[in-house]
Amino acid sequence: MSNRWIQVQFVTSRDQASDLEDLFLEAGALAVTLQDNEDNPIFEPELGETPLWQNTRITALFDADFDGNACANNIEQQFAGQLAHRKIELLENKDWERAWMEHYEPMQFGERLWIVPSWTDAPDPNATNLMLDPGLAFGTGTHPTTALCLRWLDEQDVDGKHILDWGCGSGVLAIAALLLGADTAEGIDIDPQALTATESNAERNNIDSGCLQMGLIDDYSGERADITIANILAGPLVELAPMLANATKEGGLIVLSGVLKEQADAICEAYSTWFDINPVAVMDDWVRIDGIKRS
Repeated sequence: MSNRWIQVQFVTSRDQASDLEDLFLEAGALAVTLQDNEDNPIFEPELGETPLWQNTRITALFDADFDGNACANNIEQQFAGQLAHRKIELLENKDWERAWMEHYEPMQFGERLWIVPSWTDAPDPNATNLMLDPGLAFGTGTHPTTALCLRWLDEQDVDGKHILDWGCGSGVLAIAALLLGADTAEGIDIDPQALTATESNAERNNIDSGCLQMGLIDDYSGERADITIANILAGPLVELAPMLANATKEGGLIVLSGVLKEQADAICEAYSTWFDINPVAVMDDWVRIDGIKRS
């Protein structure tokens, strides 16, 4: 593997970002990233929308022997001077996926539960310690939505329960429930990498393979859950309301997150047909919504 890389970067408009990304990929880019070049955060797209910033910074990474100047010149010609802030630089190789590890420390959620990076020791060996290596999948416990769900799980009596974790990511919520006493869990995600991360974390925590079932959406078993957890986004949560309600047993519990404060009313309304909703829990700008399914 090369120890060095060539990085080529431009700033472009929202309308042209996709075309520029395609040109970088056609030129042989190993990776292309799109970032905001100003300070205009995007929290969640509308359904069917691909969100981009008005001024988008696009960075392409190439092997060290790649002619970055020739590539940049060719792209500038095709865009007829409409690009800005051309930048080409040589980068030293770095393990980008692991660079954050030195800043990720054990975290406690409630009274019983700790999330412990797999490369550190548990601060309290007698606690319920979930050894986690999130890999490429979302779900480390550091985000408020995950933290809200973990604190909720720590407060519950999950003994003997079946858990459905819809949008399982790294598997942190399903595995936490099993370590806290749940009988079985099913993790569903749209991303195969999430299932790989979930399987790896389950093995790391000595979860019996018969206790945790994993699959893509089409693989969902249809088994109704005592507790359904969905930490995704508000738009999909509204769309999935009938399905997630049907997936939850009567008298069962539902936990929903990935939702901003201003979106909470819409989620409560979508699920109130089937569930008695409890007061909304808030952390920073994010919320957790939970309730019990009516008979």
